[in-house]
Amino acid sequence: MAQITLIEAVTQALAWEMAHDPAVVVLGEDVGVNGGVFRATQGLQQKFGPERVIDTPLDETTIAGLTVGLAAQGMKPVAEAQFEGFIYPMMEHIACHAARMRTRTRGRLHVPAVYRAPWGGGIRAPEHHSEANEHLFTNIPGLRVVMPSSPARAYGLLLAAIRDPDPVMFFEPKRIYRQYKEEVPDDGEALPLDVCFVLRDGSDVTLVTWGAQVKETLEAADALAKEGISAEVIDLATVKPLDFDTIAESVAKTHRCVIVHEAPRTAGFGAEIAARLAEHSMFDLYAPVERVTGYDTHIPLFRLEMKYLPSVQRIVEAAKRTLTV
Repeated sequence: MAQITLIEAVTQALAWEMAHDPAVVVLGEDVGVNGGVFRATQGLQQKFGPERVIDTPLDETTIAGLTVGLAAQGMKPVAEAQFEGFIYPMMEHIACHAARMRTRTRGRLHVPAVYRAPWGGGIRAPEHHSEANEHLFTNIPGLRVVMPSSPARAYGLLLAAIRDPDPVMFFEPKRIYRQYKEEVPDDGEALPLDVCFVLRDGSDVTLVTWGAQVKETLEAADALAKEGISAEVIDLATVKPLDFDTIAESVAKTHRCVIVHEAPRTAGFGAEIAARLAEHSMFDLYAPVERVTGYDTHIPLFRLEMKYLPSVQRIVEAAKRTLTV
């Protein structure tokens, strides 16, 4: 079994589903001939033809609207926004049509569509190429928000997203697109949506994160272990709907929680998790919930962007603060 990167896992999942379901089509800017900016769709047009891997005009609004129409009429479109920062013109169709279609038509129509977007900072990109904007979509009823953090989870979660009967926002952390490889069976086996993955067991503090920050959070858990602190690491994977039960169960065991995310601090999704812990797990907590996040600014250009992103040191310091109370 070959070892592949996260971006190769995305390609592998798309190829599997297109080979086994003729309703699946891929569309977006440069996804066909060029295989996408990051080569996530490389080779698919040559294999499945231009009617199923469609190079669209440079018009995100059209891509989003076309996706709604295709899905409502029986297709399973997978639309790509070249970067997460280009997804804003797509939001009207996503929020007003894709997410509402089932409710609007009382179940007569639904939108089994996936909106893919390379997400987040850390690749020395210019403006509008580095946002962490998943929290904007978690407030929209009718949408799932999914973010893989490894090749295996990218493969299994993308298959599940394409098979879901409702629209899914699928954010791919581009900083880890090619960061490491792992063995991923190309067997068409989907992973479950709407559940967290406990990546590391621990007893002293719970570290909750998602996307590219899983890497730093696991490294922070290793650093804490060297100091005799046992950290449990949870990868949300499906940001919305949130599998809060897994988090609550962990906090009932560790009695402390640190939430790590790349998005700006104010109204980031970490605030929602902290609020639920306050509502439902207050008496399990021995210390206030800590958040390690991006700052309430636009992500800076490459010289400073790694100072903006949560670091191993910041996560370790936050975990230690929960242990001093």
